[in-house]
Amino acid sequence: MRPADLTKPEKFYPLHVRVAEDSFLVQLEEFEGATAEEIFNPDYVYFSSYSDSWLQHARGYCETMIQRFGFGPQHQVIEVASNDGYLLRWFKERGIPVLGIEPASGTAEAARKVHGIESVNVFLGVETAQQIVAERGHADLVIGNNVLAHVPDINDFIGGLRILLKPGGILTMEFPHLLQLMRNNEFDTIYHEHFSYLGFMTVEKMFAQHGLTLFDVEELRTHGGSLRIFARHTLDNEPEVTPRVEAMRRQEIEFGLGRMETYERFGEQVKATKRKLLRLLSDLKDAGKRIAGYGSPAKGNTLLNYCGVRTDFIDYLVDRNPKKQGLLTPGTHIPIFAPARIFETKPDYVLILPWNIKEEVMDQMKSIHDWGGRFVVPIPEPGVV
Repeated sequence: MRPADLTKPEKFYPLHVRVAEDSFLVQLEEFEGATAEEIFNPDYVYFSSYSDSWLQHARGYCETMIQRFGFGPQHQVIEVASNDGYLLRWFKERGIPVLGIEPASGTAEAARKVHGIESVNVFLGVETAQQIVAERGHADLVIGNNVLAHVPDINDFIGGLRILLKPGGILTMEFPHLLQLMRNNEFDTIYHEHFSYLGFMTVEKMFAQHGLTLFDVEELRTHGGSLRIFARHTLDNEPEVTPRVEAMRRQEIEFGLGRMETYERFGEQVKATKRKLLRLLSDLKDAGKRIAGYGSPAKGNTLLNYCGVRTDFIDYLVDRNPKKQGLLTPGTHIPIFAPARIFETKPDYVLILPWNIKEEVMDQMKSIHDWGGRFVVPIPEPGVV
């Protein structure tokens, strides 16, 4: 939020997670004012290109897909939720035709201006997919990284994916794995942008309902533990389904994603983590220590608001994204500065809110050790590192 808005009423929306007892699909309740259209508005300020590790991940994905499936200039690649062109740029450099579908107008415009990525500014569904295919043709490769969890009408979205995908084409999606979210205590990844929290078997069933078969799956370290699924039209019959598909099903069954008590235990675990983090921060402040924070990701806002961490604990945050600098965090009103602020004020501790890239952050900010500064990581277990 802008500092000028501090005197105005601030909107708060409930953040309630519900588990379907029949399918074990985990979703948020949708509230008026917290719809996808209102979240991904022109002021949406998440730009993928500000994470070096994420850019490396995207480049590696491009190389892998070209090597494994032989994509080249004769094919078309369409990415859904293409953001600022962080991924499609690598395919474009290889001479492969690309098209982005991006609902946030600001990031779509950045993709056009910075990387020359043609981007359609729409939400994907059956109707919009039909329009895109009529104008641009089908895709040999459809990509969707960290978007499946972001759509409120997931069936309409998957229906749109099916329409985009050419017969014989490949579809890949990456999304945070519900199993890892619960195993690693990643409760802060629950926020209003994420409408669904997905396990492999749940996604497999939904895709099958739309005539799509998941033929392979990979476990990734990104975003605290994600899955990359590979899909094709069921009628295509190949590529063949790999043994990793059945292995993933067994892993989820053994963990208990099909038992309600697993979700109940997780709720108690989250409460315990809140108490531990507040004890740690309270002890540091009582000892006269100064604490700053690194990053202002969406997950950070869940953590700060749920735990009640405001400027009585953290003096300020820093973020590499200039569009966030000069603003305040919603609800907790912590000011956001450029990273140079850390080296100007020399805090004793830096709380890393984007803990999923903590190695990258600690490398960027390693000079804090020159004055005895240390890092605090809140997830999976609050502690000083």
